[in-house]
Amino acid sequence: MALINESHPEEFILLGFADHPWLELPLFVILLITYPLALIGNITIILVSMLDPHLHRPMYFFLTNLSFLDICYTTSFVPQMLFNLGTSKKTISYMGCVVQLFVFSTMGCTECLLLALMSFDRFVAICRPLHYNLVMNQRVCILLVTIMWMSGITYAIVEDTLTLQLPLCGINKLDQFFCEIPVLIKTACGEKEVNELVLSVVCIFVVAIPVCLILASYAGIGHAIVKIKSSEGRKKAFGTCSSHLLVVFLFYGPVISMYLQPPSSISRDKPKFMALFYGVVTPTLNPFIYTLRNKDVKGALGKLVSSIFSYK
Repeated sequence: MALINESHPEEFILLGFADHPWLELPLFVILLITYPLALIGNITIILVSMLDPHLHRPMYFFLTNLSFLDICYTTSFVPQMLFNLGTSKKTISYMGCVVQLFVFSTMGCTECLLLALMSFDRFVAICRPLHYNLVMNQRVCILLVTIMWMSGITYAIVEDTLTLQLPLCGINKLDQFFCEIPVLIKTACGEKEVNELVLSVVCIFVVAIPVCLILASYAGIGHAIVKIKSSEGRKKAFGTCSSHLLVVFLFYGPVISMYLQPPSSISRDKPKFMALFYGVVTPTLNPFIYTLRNKDVKGALGKLVSSIFSYK
């Protein structure tokens, strides 16, 4: 490929599964099904949490933020993927890549912090029930969520700026479905050890520390559940946490395997499967995980559906 002297290419070619073209049609069909499901499920969670007064509690305030994050997450790249999979053109403009990178990075960092915040909320609810309304009052919840969002935006600005300054030496092919920091670092030429080090250090704060906080919260929750004498009480306490634990596992597993190791050591196809998992599968499953295991949400959803049909 002829080298170009521009600081960045006009567009990127997204290779995706170029080596396995037979995967494109099944993937297109899967995304065509899962993307609307993710949108409908998460929008439903937001509407139910906002419209039902019984759900005006910190737990559902955080759940609403999670649903909004998942909508932004999938929308930041799935429509582009569907377009590229459905046509012979597999490109994205440079500015489109920048926007996609910023949104994806912001949502990823914010969701890491939000899941830790949700585990702390469950810890206070189960381990300090008498102080719950005092500790997790509306003002505190809004402040924590604001800090969380500002942290996500700050991370995205810093990390994306450092990544986009890397020289590409005319290379405009990304071995991925969308623009992602590890893939761009791996594609860049020249010295990129500093970027890999910065990414690893930042990810320790963004990923590893929240994971430690989640583990500490659930260690305290587990200890408190053991002390509950009533089997019904233990079942109820475990039920309020099991959904969140499953979501944590589905999100953090792929993220840790992608971001807590140098991009140069990541195998070629691993980023694609991991990105599809935490960018498509998890946002699609989250609403069903919370609704199927939560009586309050199911009850509120039933009331909403009944009111719609009675109105008609």
